[in-house]
Amino acid sequence: MILKSRLLACAALSATLAACTVGPDFERPATPGAVAEGAFIESADPRFAQAPLPEGWWRLFEDPALDALVTRALERNTSVREASANLRRARALVREARGAQLPSLSASGSATTNQVGTGANAGVGFAPPEPLRFDFYELASDASYEIDLFGGIRRSVEASRGDSLAAQAELDAARVSVAAEVARTYALACSNRLQADIARDSLAAQQRTLDLTQRLFTAGRGQRRDVANAELLVAQARAQVPQFEAERRAALFALATLTGDPPGQIDAAANACAIPPKVRVAIPVGDGAALLARRPDVRAAEARLAADTARIGVATAALYPSIRLAGSLSIGGTSPGDLTESNNLGFSLGPLISWSIPIDGTARARVNAASAQADARLAAFDGAVLTALQETEQALARLKAAIEQDAALQTAAAAADEVARITRIRFRSGRDNALQLLEVERNLLAARAASGSAAAARAEAEVAVFRALGGGWENAPAVAEVSATTRD
Repeated sequence: MILKSRLLACAALSATLAACTVGPDFERPATPGAVAEGAFIESADPRFAQAPLPEGWWRLFEDPALDALVTRALERNTSVREASANLRRARALVREARGAQLPSLSASGSATTNQVGTGANAGVGFAPPEPLRFDFYELASDASYEIDLFGGIRRSVEASRGDSLAAQAELDAARVSVAAEVARTYALACSNRLQADIARDSLAAQQRTLDLTQRLFTAGRGQRRDVANAELLVAQARAQVPQFEAERRAALFALATLTGDPPGQIDAAANACAIPPKVRVAIPVGDGAALLARRPDVRAAEARLAADTARIGVATAALYPSIRLAGSLSIGGTSPGDLTESNNLGFSLGPLISWSIPIDGTARARVNAASAQADARLAAFDGAVLTALQETEQALARLKAAIEQDAALQTAAAAADEVARITRIRFRSGRDNALQLLEVERNLLAARAASGSAAAARAEAEVAVFRALGGGWENAPAVAEVSATTRD
């Protein structure tokens, strides 16, 4: 009856005190309302739509090869795998922190043979005539439970949960970064192939002009200077091809690494791509509120702020006493049969109170340090919000310029091609001289190269917008997990 009364009293005490939690409760900090919640300044353009960003934004390029590469990278990229493992670790630490809210139990058993020597008690006047030997058997169980009087354990669980949410956001950030980098690198491989093809076409055209100029010079209808100028253009065109090919191969090697393969395993579809991908519909960008809810870096900053706010409570709880309920139960005897006798049963039960009295200022300094850390996290959160808005506005502005530049340079390249076609006809008929033709060919070479560069810049600007918008992590494929303990 006494044991039952003590158990009931301890349970009532625990329930009464459990409601007390020191330290501040986390509240999501406010963002710059009108600026953060409304439409983007640069999105007031028919080339952008206010619709929400789709989950798999790379599918807007309508390129099956790119789709396959991104999917493979999200499954196998080493940075994604690392972030996924960090998330599993953070979740395990949450479970560990929650375990402190439960009683701890331990059990032990022993069977020993003991001997007391003849001289063991000689100093107190008792010495057995011969060594005393006996066996002893014991079963014991201990239990303890910390009453979370000031909420330190609960705050510790909150902090671990915040760390876990930050790890989840970091995994999402890795997915966003990898998807964007795959799309950018794929576009780079395609654009370098396009520019290499343009350089080859220009080289062939320059070679034809050189041959024609050489024939005219041989026939006495031209000058040696014209031949030298034509040779110069041929050499310049030839020099561009290996540069673009080297950059294309470098991009293909990078794609292999991004998808978790050795550099030598070049993707066949990417190797064959000769035109950079292009979004041909209005790009859905959403608004500022959706951006801040979606961007992994903003979510990670908020989660870290929540975790460090909870750690203020952990440090504050250390200023106060801790109460632990402890109990033990044991039964023992000199034979195994004694373990079934109730008279051999022993127990202890009661509260244990400990308090590191904060007289030296150390504990209070820990509270101040935790508060300062939370303030730093708040500044980091504000910075993440402003950076997200800044990067998005910048990316939209640059994309508008890239689209306009791409269209203008495509028109210029088409016009230069037409001028070159007409000039070649006039040159063959003798109405234009070699210098005029060489100048036109030089302009055509420059216009085609500029058009190829503009196409590459547009593709990169489109990917930069999607990266800034922070999407691509939703419903991502499962990450291929490789265990360090079982890997061959």
